[in-house]
Amino acid sequence: MKLPTNWSLRFGLGLLGVLLIVALTYVVMRSGPLAPTRVTVTQATVGSLSPSLFGIGTVEARLAYLIGPTAAGRVSRVLVDVGDTVTAGQLLAEMDPVDLDERAAALEASIARAASVIAAAQGQRRDAQARSVLAANTARRYVELGAQNFMNASAVEAKQQEHASADAAVTTADANLAAAHKDTQRLEAELAGLQQQRDNVRLRAPAQGVVISRDAEAGSTVVAGQAVLRLMEPESLWIRVRLDQGRSAGLIKGLPASIILRSNPSVPLTGKVARVETTSDSITEERVALVALETLPSGLSTGELAEVTLTLPATAPALLLPNPAIRRQADQVGVWRLEGGKLHFAPVRIGQTSLDGQVQVLEGLKAGDEVVVFSEKDLSANSRIKVVDTLAGSKP
Repeated sequence: MKLPTNWSLRFGLGLLGVLLIVALTYVVMRSGPLAPTRVTVTQATVGSLSPSLFGIGTVEARLAYLIGPTAAGRVSRVLVDVGDTVTAGQLLAEMDPVDLDERAAALEASIARAASVIAAAQGQRRDAQARSVLAANTARRYVELGAQNFMNASAVEAKQQEHASADAAVTTADANLAAAHKDTQRLEAELAGLQQQRDNVRLRAPAQGVVISRDAEAGSTVVAGQAVLRLMEPESLWIRVRLDQGRSAGLIKGLPASIILRSNPSVPLTGKVARVETTSDSITEERVALVALETLPSGLSTGELAEVTLTLPATAPALLLPNPAIRRQADQVGVWRLEGGKLHFAPVRIGQTSLDGQVQVLEGLKAGDEVVVFSEKDLSANSRIKVVDTLAGSKP
C-alpha cells in the first residue's frame, strides 16, 4: 500500500481544520450567544374592546343590626340562637331590670295619691267659691243698707273685707288645684320615662331577619352599646368588591356583573353594581364597589369569597395590540416595530385594556404595522432577530 506524501497529509489536515472552524462558527452564530433572538410578531389591527373589571369580593349584609342595651347591665335571658329567623318586634333577649318595677309601682302609688289631692283641691275650690258668693251677697246688702244710713260705715267695710278674703280663698284654691294637676302630670311623665327604660331592657328585633351571632349569655354583664345579638336581613346580601384603581376607569352604578361564588364555582350568577364607594383605599390602591345579586342563591352566607367581573361598555374602534407587545424603555412606553427586517422602538400612547389581553393604541402606530409580541430576551435597536410562529417549547 502506498503511503500519502507529507504534502497530501498537510493539505488534508488543513482542510479538516477549515471545516471544523466553519462548523463551529455556524453553530455559534445559530445557537450560541451570537445567535439571532427569536421573536413572534403581529400586526396592529382596528377593532373595539369590551373592557372588563375583575376583583375579589366578600358577601356582606347591607342591613345588619347590633342588638344591645342602652345602659350597662346584666343579661337576664337570651331567647334566640344563631340561625333563628325572627320577626319585627319579637323579644330576643332581656336585661335585668334591677329596681325598675319597684320604682314604677311607687310612681303609680304617687299618681293615685295625686288624684286624691286633686279631688281634695276641687272640694276646697267649691267651698271657697260658695263662701265667695255668700260674702258677695252679704257685702252688697250692707252697702245698700249703708247708703240708707241703716248701717254704719265700719260694718259695711268689714263685709267688703270678708268678700275680698273669700275671693282670695277662691284664687288660692284654684292655684292649689292647678299645682295638683301639674304634680300629677310630672308623676305621669316620670312613669312614662321609667316604662321606656323598662322597655329598653327588653331587646326586640327591629326588623325581620336571621340571628347571625350570639355575643352574650345570661348572667353576662355588658356595657351600653355592646351587642348581645347580631341580626341581618338575608334579602339584603350583596358583595363588596375591591378593584384596581389603575383599571377602574368607567366604574359606575348599574354596570352588569358576572359572579362566581367560592362555594359553587360551577354556577355563575348575575348582578349589577348597586353603589360605588366615594372613598378609595390609598394603601392598596383599590376602589370599592357594592354588587347586588339579581337572585340570591340558597345557603348564601356572609363572609364568603366571590370572583366578580364587571362588563364595561364597548369602546370606539381603535388600534389593538396584545398586551405583551407593550414594552418600557427608560421612561417611555412603546413597542418594537419591525420595518425592513430592522427593529425600531416606537413610543405609543395606550388606552383601555381588556381581560383577554388586548390593549388600545391611541397614538404612535398605524394599522398594519408589524410589532414584536414575544422575544427570547431583551431587545435593542441593534438586536439580530429571527421571526418564528411561536416560542413555546423552543430552546436558545
